[in-house]
Amino acid sequence: MANHPSFSEAFHFWLKLGFISFGGPTGQIAIMHKELVENRRWISEARFLHALNFCMLLPGPEAQQLATYIGWLLHRTWGGVVAGALFVLPSMLILWALSWIYVSYGKVPVVAAVFYGLKPAVLAIVAAAAMRIGSKALKTKALWLVAIAAFVAIYFFKAPFPAIVFSAGLLGWLAGRNRPDLFPAPAAHGGSGKSAVLDDSSEIPAHARPSLKRALRLACVCLLLWWAPVALIALWLGPHHTLVKEGIFFSKAAMVTFGGAYAVLPYVSQQAVENYGWLSATQMMDGLGLAETTPGPLIMVLQFVGFLGGYHHPGQLTPMIGATLGAFITTWTTFLPCFLWIFLGAPYIERLRGNRALGAALTAVTAAVVGVILNLAVWFGAHVLFPDAKTLDWFSLAIAVIAFIGLHRWKWGVIQLVLGAGLAGVLYKMFVV
Repeated sequence: MANHPSFSEAFHFWLKLGFISFGGPTGQIAIMHKELVENRRWISEARFLHALNFCMLLPGPEAQQLATYIGWLLHRTWGGVVAGALFVLPSMLILWALSWIYVSYGKVPVVAAVFYGLKPAVLAIVAAAAMRIGSKALKTKALWLVAIAAFVAIYFFKAPFPAIVFSAGLLGWLAGRNRPDLFPAPAAHGGSGKSAVLDDSSEIPAHARPSLKRALRLACVCLLLWWAPVALIALWLGPHHTLVKEGIFFSKAAMVTFGGAYAVLPYVSQQAVENYGWLSATQMMDGLGLAETTPGPLIMVLQFVGFLGGYHHPGQLTPMIGATLGAFITTWTTFLPCFLWIFLGAPYIERLRGNRALGAALTAVTAAVVGVILNLAVWFGAHVLFPDAKTLDWFSLAIAVIAFIGLHRWKWGVIQLVLGAGLAGVLYKMFVV
């Protein structure tokens, strides 16, 4: 039996994870699995997967929510707060610095060339993620049909994310009660987990048992913290200021966007670019490239959106103060609700471990997310490969194909890929164009 980690030991691990969690949600989950399940044995395989599937059902970044869930299981509420916050904090500070460089020097030809090379690499990363997640999630014909239906619904009929996710979950739940073979829960690998601190058969910790009093107290505290900064900015700058609009918009996004970063980006991109005019489609792609170079959740790209929104529409503020406050309010309203979902829902999910219908519902949701990610890949491809909507960009196509093959076949690291693609963009602009 592994020894239960002290709060200090867990703190140092979560801090380290915040600086090394590159590779998007799939890479971050893989790092946590290796460290927490295989190396440290703080949680068993089955409990890890149970928590992961629940987090994938929630709106927001599943990797950060998984860290919060496990931190909460190990060390109560403060354990979850520390795990979730440290997962985000390093990338928040790094991305703010990169955003400042972008708006200050982004017009420099060399910087523009770097981003020219980054965009097709980002396209390859998204496409590879769709294939990687799909190969693990789509184990039956029924799951393939769910993924295809999700793609058709969102790409051709512009169906909202919540409708897709809840429809898949309902379908999986019904199948789990009548045809469990259609949506089998993912099999655990690596042993029974009996030697883990939180093993498959251990009782639910006292703090993880549902309590209405505790739930109401947590809800009140989280809701107050969530909306207080938005209200204060509205009192200071007026209810129609861009910062207030960002706080409200990203609060809505936190409640209705499911499937992690790859699923939320089409919705945010459409609204931020076409409706609010906070940034352009090209800048949205540049932001995703920046987010790929930082540790932490890929959904941090939303901070870049908030940064540029505040920078372009500062009102009575200076552009950099507006940008900094925009980055803060976006990050705050994006991530604080994640703690609320975990602290309210996880006690009930812990009670339902082993429930066949719930497992099938979570499996179906994972399949639907694959279709949503494929939609994002198609959306990115249209903007990157056909920048003027007509002419194919052959350089971008070549970089995207090479990057995809490298990720899929040779297991290239994301950081090395991003740096290499940026360098290729510079060389192309210097010696070819």
